Amino acid sequence: AVTGDKRMDGAKQFGQLLTVDLNSHQCRLSPLPDPAMRFLGGRGVNLWYLYHHLPSDIDPFSSENIMIISCGLLTGSSAPAGARLHINALSPLTGILGSSNIGGYTGAWLRTLDIATIVIRGRSQHPVYLDIGPDRVSLKDAAHLWGCDAFETQEQIKKNFTGQKPRVLTIGPGGENLVRFAAVISERDHAAGRTGMGAVMGSKHLKAIVVSKGDHQHLKATRPEQRRAVDAYTTAMRASGEFKVFSRYGGAGYVGWANEFGIMGSRNYSRVGVDDPDKIDGRILQKHVVRPGGCYGCPIQCKADLKLDPSDEKTHTRPEFEPMINLGPKCGLEDVDSVVKLDNLCTRLGLDSTSAATVMAFAMEVNAHGLMPEDLSKGLDLSWGNAQTMETLLHQMVDNKGLGSILRLGVRQAAQEIGKGTSRFAAHVKGLELTAYHPGAIMGTALGYAVSSRGGDYNNVYASLEHSWTEQEAEQTFETKDAVNIKSTRAKGALIRRAVVCNIIVDCLGLCKVPVLSLLRSFNLDNEARLINGLAGDITPILAAGSVTSKDLFEIGHQVADMEKLFNIRHAKEDLKDMLPDRFFTNGTVNGLTREKFETMLKEFYEAMGWDENGIPPEPAQC
Repeated sequence: AVTGDKRMDGAKQFGQLLTVDLNSHQCRLSPLPDPAMRFLGGRGVNLWYLYHHLPSDIDPFSSENIMIISCGLLTGSSAPAGARLHINALSPLTGILGSSNIGGYTGAWLRTLDIATIVIRGRSQHPVYLDIGPDRVSLKDAAHLWGCDAFETQEQIKKNFTGQKPRVLTIGPGGENLVRFAAVISERDHAAGRTGMGAVMGSKHLKAIVVSKGDHQHLKATRPEQRRAVDAYTTAMRASGEFKVFSRYGGAGYVGWANEFGIMGSRNYSRVGVDDPDKIDGRILQKHVVRPGGCYGCPIQCKADLKLDPSDEKTHTRPEFEPMINLGPKCGLEDVDSVVKLDNLCTRLGLDSTSAATVMAFAMEVNAHGLMPEDLSKGLDLSWGNAQTMETLLHQMVDNKGLGSILRLGVRQAAQEIGKGTSRFAAHVKGLELTAYHPGAIMGTALGYAVSSRGGDYNNVYASLEHSWTEQEAEQTFETKDAVNIKSTRAKGALIRRAVVCNIIVDCLGLCKVPVLSLLRSFNLDNEARLINGLAGDITPILAAGSVTSKDLFEIGHQVADMEKLFNIRHAKEDLKDMLPDRFFTNGTVNGLTREKFETMLKEFYEAMGWDENGIPPEPAQC
């Protein structure tokens, strides 16, 4: 059943809030609260809601956990690359803020229904999926879908929606079986991978969210000033020297660069880089591309379908930068075809490829040191780079069997279960497995891993300015060119503060970080302020002046960062220190990173954020 309120004029173009109660199977449409709109959308709206509504001291798998999914302000608009959805809940992997982001078309389709945010509460007694379309919102039985993988689920659903071309967010068996790092999947090539949001859906018996297209027009460039704003942003994006590389090769095309630059973690970060990068450089996959693709409204189109074997009708999706390295060199695997197949298996099973790869790399290193218990390693060849064993482990994680029954808990908990001092091989911060860059090799990223609000992760901070900005830009902004020297710790506190805040704003707007932060290098937010004013200037009641400046955006992003940290302090049951694993200060160091140097960077970051010496922000005066 659906109930609803009429829209208020001041909020009409922000979109509606859909609240889904899985206990009662009731759905309600209402306006977004005015205070939430001050945070633009996406990640900001989600944090405002959870900060004010999520109870403390709850289990992430309890019915009290709240999942919230929001379009960014520009999602589904004429803004290029405005396709992103942000998903938050209390994470079953880390016990703190669960936060993940997904592209594709689902967010744009929600906007055509005038829906900006979905709040999901409670737990259904049986598997269901949420059906959202023009003039309908309902929960439908999903018993026939429970047990299907992410691809099969979407195929089955679309058979029942002939002619409607729905877009689907779904979980695979990983989410159903509560693997702590289960992902939410859309199509064959989009995943909200990090922090276990798929497991939260599984705990709620919510198999999928199906969105059929409506006819609502969200921030379309119909007036001359709107078209000028969109054209200027798109032109700047296309003018980037990286545009053609991303369009042709996707993120996979930068694996060789990471190796040459000396920042790629391999063999569970016990090494940096590989001897023969040509074996795993994603550019060699270009010969297998049969169909390019990408997200709604994006001129880059960085996705691609591959046919690895011309005699086989089966196609695979080209992996992005992170899975290419995490499933490859991090696990000692240097066969690109095997990496492609393992990445696609992760998507099919509904697993975060980064966490899955890191727990497998952990197991391989534990085995290499002779510390893996025989009862767990029985029948497994845990030597580096064994793709067959990796495939077996992925299935074991989903099926809760063998070594997989331990690894499915995440690397922090797995190390605690195995014992024998194996925690020294567990590459995580706050329970979230680290991503592809070796923190001992690139100082700003090392700090970013430590202070990321969702745990050890690159994309949550995305400090690409550390290696993409010029020395002149660094001098102008940070008063030292060392800010963009990856081996230097100078000015990294201010640099990471800027990256954190800009990253949050990109998530609030629903834009993709590749064009905004990699191509445009928009770490001053001037481009984004102009885009908002030109395209969305009519719907910014958050701003009394009627227009937005980059300073306004920085203030909003900073407020969200404060809320995220305070949220974590409220909910954390494990160690919440902003600190790297010990190994990166001892045998894992590459460019001379010491604990003393790291703590100096951390202190500077806290000062730049206006937090106290323990990293605690002031309570927000108004939010």
